[in-house]
Amino acid sequence: MAELASTRKLAYKHVSIADSHLSQQARRLKALEEQKKRRAQRVDASRQLDSFADLNLGSDDDDDGRPPQIVREGLGAFVGRIPPESASVPPYQPIPSTFQPSRKSKKKRKWQRIKKPADDEINEWADKCMYAELLEMNTDDPWSSSDGLPDDLETGWVAVAPVPVGKRCLAIVHQGLGLAPNTTLRSRALGKPLMARFPSTIPPNTVLDCILDINWRDNGILHVLDVIKWKGQDICDCETAFRFWWRDTRLAELPQSPPPTTSSTKGLIASGIDPSSSSQYRFSYPTLMLPIPYHSDTSLPSLLSGIVPLARSSRSIPFGIPVIDGGMDLDMAGSNITKQFAHISPDGLLLYVAEANYEFGTSPLSNWIPINSHVDSETMDSASETPLDKFQRLVQRRLSQRLQTTSEDDRMDL
Repeated sequence: MAELASTRKLAYKHVSIADSHLSQQARRLKALEEQKKRRAQRVDASRQLDSFADLNLGSDDDDDGRPPQIVREGLGAFVGRIPPESASVPPYQPIPSTFQPSRKSKKKRKWQRIKKPADDEINEWADKCMYAELLEMNTDDPWSSSDGLPDDLETGWVAVAPVPVGKRCLAIVHQGLGLAPNTTLRSRALGKPLMARFPSTIPPNTVLDCILDINWRDNGILHVLDVIKWKGQDICDCETAFRFWWRDTRLAELPQSPPPTTSSTKGLIASGIDPSSSSQYRFSYPTLMLPIPYHSDTSLPSLLSGIVPLARSSRSIPFGIPVIDGGMDLDMAGSNITKQFAHISPDGLLLYVAEANYEFGTSPLSNWIPINSHVDSETMDSASETPLDKFQRLVQRRLSQRLQTTSEDDRMDL
């Protein structure tokens, strides 16, 4: 039984990758080419070129060598083609229907309408996040050109760091009035709701790719990674840098959501704290939508001096909570907000192809470089070198090779 549970957990953690027999670089190029084809098809469909494909200007008069014949008659030449008034159209006679629904069929349809969906039914929000592949790095041959890093790492990629520790999810905003509950969070893999609907200042008909902070009950933070839809406008077809710019610009325009005036007793119970004997505040839903920093300059010096150190560093984010003064009701103390700072733990570094669109499911157009090594489920051992350490070493080696090649070329010129 324990072996079966371990196998299921291992299968859940490791996402199956299509075309796994190909290298990651080959899968990346293939996915990017497919995106370009789909983009071209959408552009052609928007232009409605297919509706003009069968149109022509009549028979080709140049085939027989004669000049085109121009009709100079007026409408009188076509009067003879009009049917006489005596030709009447037969009246419409509806065809009688022979279908007679029985009472049994009505009962069956009524039973089918109220039937609950099956547990294994596919959720419409399942696997709708752009899930990154683990970056495949090669450190065996120090002088090999195939180190696993993208060839266009300095010019064709966008980095996201530091990625916080938390749970990947979708934030879906529905139509609502005022501060009515209009936002739901759904899990990445199964699309199941993570909590009840809660109010937010995000506009309706918006879908965000998010990471729910691991300590969200203490700080109320929801990290926004990407934008899928904004106010009904599809942003998936936009390139990576534009989506991140749009995310930061639009979130900066939103007013700050006030914290809930009632503390979450469920959060206290989950932390092993007795709600009746504690004055500690717990968020019942996230209120602070925080964008994750992105970096367009992915040159080798910038990666070594700025992005990789940022991927390892924690962040201190200010947030506000209502003051609980003795036995005062939180509804009365909701206007009194105190400022605190949240410690955001780093989890790693994400890389996105700059010209790629947002696509659902696991994609080689995004690569994940975690801080911690993967722990083997059988031996319970982890690699001595973490993926981020390996990435930093490969970037340093590529930069050293470039500097060495440049110095050799300078000596040859002398």
